[in-house]
Amino acid sequence: MRRADRLFDIIQALRAASGPLTAAQLADQLEVTPRTVYRDIASLQASRVPIEGAAGLGYLLRQGFDLPPLMFTRDEIEAILVGARLIKRTGDPGLQAAAEGVLSKLSVALPPHLKDHLDLAPVYVSPAGAVVPERADLGDIRLAIRERRKLRLNYVDVDGNATERIVLPLAIAYFVEATLLCGWCELRQGQRHFRLDRIQGMDLLADSFAADHDRLMADWLSRQQLPST
Repeated sequence: MRRADRLFDIIQALRAASGPLTAAQLADQLEVTPRTVYRDIASLQASRVPIEGAAGLGYLLRQGFDLPPLMFTRDEIEAILVGARLIKRTGDPGLQAAAEGVLSKLSVALPPHLKDHLDLAPVYVSPAGAVVPERADLGDIRLAIRERRKLRLNYVDVDGNATERIVLPLAIAYFVEATLLCGWCELRQGQRHFRLDRIQGMDLLADSFAADHDRLMADWLSRQQLPST
């Protein structure tokens, strides 16, 4: 582990701890020796990181201290890159544009040695993915989920049957071959999953289902299945 990454991890461990951490505990987490932790703690204190404590007693990070933004390790940068590239496979233009914005901001804010890694990281994601739905606006669906508003769908199922559905949207599930809208269907009186490429029309309604959201979400999560209807 690079020393800069180790110093970062010490601060993160102290921030997350509910009480003092000894050098031995930190050394066990970081897979180094306690002597290395003592040196790193001294270095952080010399850099005015407000770590309090002493050998044998443990260390605390003074409340209110926070790290500067965008202090990422190389592994974290690679995780962001993979996530951003996977978003290109979702068929969600709004999220794709947002992912590009994240990478652009990251590139501007990172220090030079990490910016180079952002540009050259050896992580790749195949471009194949779900198509952009023609008649379902994913931006409106995500808005409906956030604001807990109902959707009216004109939907064609796998057998070609056309129906109008009022759906209480709970989540979006992104798969390589399709994107699903997950929610409670008033017509079927149950949890259903709708392929976005089978939606023939969609309206975002003013009707709220905020009072029922938590119960419906808990029920959906308990099922942990994502079939399409």
